[in-house]
Amino acid sequence: MDGIIVINKHKGCTSHDIVYKIKKIFNSKVGHTGTLDPMATGVLPILVGKGTLCSKYLVNHDKTYRAKIQLGKRTDTADAEGNIIEEQNITNLQLEKEALEKILLEFIGKQTQIPPMYSAIKINGKKLYEYARKGQTIEIAPREIEIYNIQLLNVDNNLKQIEFEVSCSKGTYIRSLCEDIAKAIGTIGYMAELQRLQVGDFNIKESITIKQLEENINNTNFINNSIIKLEDIFINKEEIILEDNKLRLFLNGVKLTQNKKDEIYRIYNNRNFIGTGVVKSNLLKRDIIL
Repeated sequence: MDGIIVINKHKGCTSHDIVYKIKKIFNSKVGHTGTLDPMATGVLPILVGKGTLCSKYLVNHDKTYRAKIQLGKRTDTADAEGNIIEEQNITNLQLEKEALEKILLEFIGKQTQIPPMYSAIKINGKKLYEYARKGQTIEIAPREIEIYNIQLLNVDNNLKQIEFEVSCSKGTYIRSLCEDIAKAIGTIGYMAELQRLQVGDFNIKESITIKQLEENINNTNFINNSIIKLEDIFINKEEIILEDNKLRLFLNGVKLTQNKKDEIYRIYNNRNFIGTGVVKSNLLKRDIIL
């Protein structure tokens, strides 16, 4: 089994937990393109078999999230799993829909963001959360991110929460965004809930749960319909058809002359999908081979 399965991760499990379960199901090499926090739910593309070789093409994808901010409270982890370390009163004026919509729109565009201390970013060989758990502070350099679109979805005056949807670049920390939005509102806040709706072309509408996968492991039709095959992953790439003699050279690692732009291509022989190749300086070399 080679390809990608789009899992709708449930709350409370880690991305590693999902990888481990799918590895046991398929008895194959398994990986993912980016972790989701245990408290987060939603899209987690899982690479199976030779699908793991596609990771280099999938790690820089833009993402879309739905998130809730709990206003008036701040935690040490910037999310609901942390300890509350500060509280403030929230006024009805701060929860006016039109004002909130205007504030959110101000976040659209390129900007710098400081990642949260409770993150897996490495500094001096240690992950930030390792410093945080020991109560150590360390300077974190801001990173450039981009917010493409952000939209207010709901305001809960009773719980003092707002819900929004955001499309953003790789490397955007929604926990930090939630704190920054709360600051712009004139208060404090933390990320109360997070759901990832899309990673690149992988949408939650085409996802399945790990429970569905476990219950249908012997259902061939279900499995075939759930896995995105390698050929389909690169469906938008141009194809190159190789005759038998050139195919043998290609598979043996020989670079073939191809007068094409530098890019990745789908490789075929007699209409059979062979894998992918990469053209660089008019030379085609093998990449991912089934």
